[in-house]
Amino acid sequence: MSGAVRYAAPERRHDNLDRIRRMFALFAAVGYVGYLILLLPAILQLAPLMSSWWTPAMCAIVFVPGLTLGVTALIGVPRWTRATAAVAALSFFVAVLTWPIAWDGTTVPAGDGVWLAAFPGLASIAAVLAWPAWAAFAHMVFGCVCVQLINFVIRGEVDPGQLAPEIAFAIMFCSLFVGAAVMALRTGRILDETTDRAHAAAATAAAERARDTERERFDALIHDSVMSTLLTASRGGAQEHVPRLAAATLAELDEIRSGLPTDRPFGLEAAVVHLRATTTEADPRAEFAVDAPAADSDAAQAELPSEAVRAVSAALAEALRNSRRHAGADARCTVRGRVDADSIRIAATDDGVGFDPDAVSAHRLGIAVSIRARMDRVPGGSTAIESAPGAGTTVRLGWTR
Repeated sequence: MSGAVRYAAPERRHDNLDRIRRMFALFAAVGYVGYLILLLPAILQLAPLMSSWWTPAMCAIVFVPGLTLGVTALIGVPRWTRATAAVAALSFFVAVLTWPIAWDGTTVPAGDGVWLAAFPGLASIAAVLAWPAWAAFAHMVFGCVCVQLINFVIRGEVDPGQLAPEIAFAIMFCSLFVGAAVMALRTGRILDETTDRAHAAAATAAAERARDTERERFDALIHDSVMSTLLTASRGGAQEHVPRLAAATLAELDEIRSGLPTDRPFGLEAAVVHLRATTTEADPRAEFAVDAPAADSDAAQAELPSEAVRAVSAALAEALRNSRRHAGADARCTVRGRVDADSIRIAATDDGVGFDPDAVSAHRLGIAVSIRARMDRVPGGSTAIESAPGAGTTVRLGWTR
């Protein structure tokens, strides 16, 4: 349909994943600060056994990316956080792999070891922030094996049977923290996917509602305008209203085709003007007496939802057309009411032949669909039809905020 509302697929977002990644990045940065402080004595103790360049260079290479990880997390740019985390994860291996070429071969007591062995899991948490889970776990296993091998070598006379338990313990200990980080990020992904699905479902539902609303709008247009114009043209007698009805119908069709927005709110004066125009189009002979608060009052500045004003207007038009068709040639109709900041009250009364509302067939759509159902679809809408044979008809239309 021309003018139909179209909904684009919502853009995928990663708010929850990014928030959790930032949290763990800050956690890792704090860990790097803590380990730097706690391990400083061990770093200084091991420095004489290493080449002069190795200790300062490796401290910078290992700890600076870890500290920078906290800065990028505070800045809040996800790609910077992931890139810094990848550097922090890889820099740990730079220190591990350069250790053999910088060590002078001097051993340490069995209770001591290389300071890198204290935090392989922290570097693997950085890997979790940058890479898939399998890569992070591979990083952790490789890092734990390497640092335990270094410890085994640097301690000199150590029972080889202790190597496997040390590696296993390091892997199991680090797995607790790495696994927690992996599951937290996975939870963030699931939340984002759930949010995306909810937004997509909402967009689909909104599109369905928009199509239903437009379909109802077309149905009402067909009944209220097109059929009314054709019915008037098919009858004999005076045909002076046919051109005006046809022009109004074509104008409404053009409005729908052009896609002009119809949901803009009405000011109180604009609402009265709209109701007056509707009354004039539907029955030029009808007397119109609908008032509103004075223009200089505070209440006059209020706005009414377009849905309510258009529903009342369309139902009023149908009531007036019904009156012209069925009330009798000499019947006169009066439209009275009031438009306020929180309500619309309209009564269309004719002095025609009247009818028995209970005897109206359910297949007669003018009252059932174009008046009652239309007002029932509007929150706060109401309808009352009062008539009796020989006593005229009054159609009361109302809306309350």
